[in-house]
Amino acid sequence: MLQVIAEKSRRIVEVEKREDGLLLISEKGQLRLVPVDEKCVRLTYTERHSFSSRVKPGVLPGKCFHKWEYREEQGRITLQTEQMRVEVDRETGSCRYFDGDGKLLLKERETASRCMEEFQTYKLVGDAGARTEKIQTPDGVKEVVRDAARESGELLYHTRLYLEWQEGEALYGLGQHEEGILNLRGHMLYLHQANRKIVIPLLVSSIGYGILTDTYSPMVFSDTEHGSYLYTEADDEMDFYFIAGGSMDGVVCEYRRLTGKASMLPKWAFGYLQSQERYETAEEICMVTEEYRKRGIGLDGIVLDWCSWEDGMWGQKSFDSHRFPKPSEMVRRLHEEDVHFMISVWPNMDEKCENYREMKERELLLPGSGIYNAMSSEGRKVYWEQALKGLYRHGVDGWWCDSSEPLTPEWSHRERVEPGVMYGEYCRQAADFLPAWAGNAYALYHARALYEGQRRTEFDKAEQKRVVNLTRSAWTGQQRYGTILWSGDTAASWDTLKKQIAAGLNFCASGLPYWTADIGAFFVKHGDLWYWKGEYDDTTKDAGYRELFVRWYQWGAFLPIFRGHGTDCRRELWMFGQENGDAGNMGDRFYNALLAANRLRYELMPYIYSQAGRVWLEDISMMKLLAFDFPEDAEALNIDDQYLFGDSLMVCPVTEPMYFIAGSRPLVRKKCVRRVYLPKGCGWYDYWTRAFYKGGQWIETEALLEKIPIFVKEGSILPLTEAADRVQIQEKISWLVFGGKDSLYTLYRDAGDGYGYEKGEYECTTFFWSEQEGKLKDEKGTEYPCNIIVHT
Repeated sequence: MLQVIAEKSRRIVEVEKREDGLLLISEKGQLRLVPVDEKCVRLTYTERHSFSSRVKPGVLPGKCFHKWEYREEQGRITLQTEQMRVEVDRETGSCRYFDGDGKLLLKERETASRCMEEFQTYKLVGDAGARTEKIQTPDGVKEVVRDAARESGELLYHTRLYLEWQEGEALYGLGQHEEGILNLRGHMLYLHQANRKIVIPLLVSSIGYGILTDTYSPMVFSDTEHGSYLYTEADDEMDFYFIAGGSMDGVVCEYRRLTGKASMLPKWAFGYLQSQERYETAEEICMVTEEYRKRGIGLDGIVLDWCSWEDGMWGQKSFDSHRFPKPSEMVRRLHEEDVHFMISVWPNMDEKCENYREMKERELLLPGSGIYNAMSSEGRKVYWEQALKGLYRHGVDGWWCDSSEPLTPEWSHRERVEPGVMYGEYCRQAADFLPAWAGNAYALYHARALYEGQRRTEFDKAEQKRVVNLTRSAWTGQQRYGTILWSGDTAASWDTLKKQIAAGLNFCASGLPYWTADIGAFFVKHGDLWYWKGEYDDTTKDAGYRELFVRWYQWGAFLPIFRGHGTDCRRELWMFGQENGDAGNMGDRFYNALLAANRLRYELMPYIYSQAGRVWLEDISMMKLLAFDFPEDAEALNIDDQYLFGDSLMVCPVTEPMYFIAGSRPLVRKKCVRRVYLPKGCGWYDYWTRAFYKGGQWIETEALLEKIPIFVKEGSILPLTEAADRVQIQEKISWLVFGGKDSLYTLYRDAGDGYGYEKGEYECTTFFWSEQEGKLKDEKGTEYPCNIIVHT
């Protein structure tokens, strides 16, 4: 008969108190608990003799925290701070997590909660003998290793942490999920980077705790018949932070304490940014800008997509001298109109270009590829020097770091691959180019190259530019580097629009505040490839697409960053309708609806920029799913198409057609209404009609083409300004008070650019609304005129 191999015992046989925490030893392995502060503890588990010394830059080093205590009892070991405690079962080593009042937040599986399997990694033996294939895709040229000599690399572990969630608990975060999932309960997610997927390893609970897995490898989240667990693909050890935030806002705040503050973006970055695939000449860019100014439409930035380089020189960080003969002059013309210039840069380079040759000669390319090694400090330095020499010196204001995953194997397939199969393919490809333990984290290092390079270059300048980096992939701590994330190359449909809302909400719940999407989707037409599946072959001639674009644009006006982009058709607003337009009997309604959304964005700029100031000062979020503010409202936990923009506004995008479907086919007698849930716990005002409603109910609200449904929390104070064709640094403020309770509001102001805010060069003024007095005053007692909305 077969002989069973007995499992090593998990019973804790030794407890060692150290200066920074506890070490618990069993026959099976070692568990280290290190309190980081009163709300957070780091847990590291290994089955080796010692813990890893690998440096991981996402979580910042901190001071040793001493305000904790522990006690040993017969059946458990307890570590406690003022605001949380962890109980470890002495027999099994499994943990339970409580808040400071003793409320159970989370527990691990009762037995065998931490599982690890060691495996051998392999790496390419340089470039010698490697056979690679270049694949041309709409996402750029991709290199795939088809055959190569490999040698043994490190021994690493697959890790799995089994957890038991509570009844009614909702889970969010872990990045951006294309499928439109909001509450992650009941789902399995394969967490690898992709064109339409961004992975951030922070899981957030509606109960008010979070788990930050300190891995850099691909992951799997499961809450299915296969079990409830967090799995990592390749690590030295199991390593995570348990955060007892007290609320979801508290979890995000603690995440930023661990990983760094989100750097302030310049104020112009919150205005409208016009992009498309692609502007081809300097003259075209200037003509588009001049037309925006001529029409008086709000515009603060224009974006040059790929191929700024000479033909055949993919990834070269310089301008094609024929199409952009005087780039400094082009940027000067834009700046004269207060329009800022953003340019696309890529991590991969063609062998024919000068940038590639320099990287190759200095051995700064990833093996078997033309991708520079961003994990090397020397590689990041050279990449910035190339960007400085060829681009930044001409006056570039912002960067668009495309394809920053930098691998998208899913784009090489004609049909969509099954998620589990795609996960395996990504892991194999990533291991060819990157260290096996770092398969998900390239974008973090890439973002450092531009942020650190630009700040180093301008260190002694009186007028520094804040770093702006629009990028498609992210990892732990990347908010420190001036990054904005966007949702990748989506396809135009109403279903996509709705799913994008949930995708953005989960991303922003993952700790990074700045996110956007391609307004109108990237692909509009219906093609042969799985991802090129728009529904509008007639593009802007199709009234169905014009309506979809208007609703997408209205939603975009209430995203942290407001940006239009895509292929298949031009994206300037006047392409979607004019006076005397031809969209049936709609006249110029599409165009006017776009203008109205643009004006509203600029009217709300004091509110938006003050929220951005609080993102930096207080480590909060701009865009929040309803569970952040209404965790006790079971109905609100699963609302996937409404959200909070700042603390006061609830945005309810329209996600179905009301006038036309594809082919300009009109909808007959379609009601222009939208069903909205008003969370309980406060009253709500309709922003447009000023009607007041009690919370805790579903209502139908008007949703005509010209307006996106918006509701305002009772007791809100909104700072507004006049609509403008560009962001104003010191705008004139008017006040709108939605009465019902005493309230306060803090207005943030600074220079709008530069890093003076890091030295305290900003102004916060708090305004108080007294319901009894019916007056709005600042902290000095000065009274301010305001428009007051009251309910009866």
